[in-house]
Amino acid sequence: MGRTPDRDRQPVGRARTGTIGRRFPRTGTEPVTAQSALGLRLILAGVFVPVFIAAAVLFGMGAANSDPGDSPGQGPLMVIAVACGILALLAATDLVVVLRRLRRE
Repeated sequence: MGRTPDRDRQPVGRARTGTIGRRFPRTGTEPVTAQSALGLRLILAGVFVPVFIAAAVLFGMGAANSDPGDSPGQGPLMVIAVACGILALLAATDLVVVLRRLRRE
């Protein structure tokens, strides 16, 4: 049996790889200067934080104002409101991470 490629690579020292460092040498075909799409992530997070907050508030109000015979009932509306709140929290966290990375660059 042959060896897996991960075991054949030798670790690269931190001094040769910059401040963050890489554990193994590059083997991909991407350019050395490839960057993540921080601008797009900033726009998406900036747009969706208020959208998810508004959706959580609206679904929460809908759940609070629903009667026992209404469809959808209070339970499903609360689940959607909580899911929107979690998504708003994740988008806000991503917004903070992107802003920190942009400041660092």
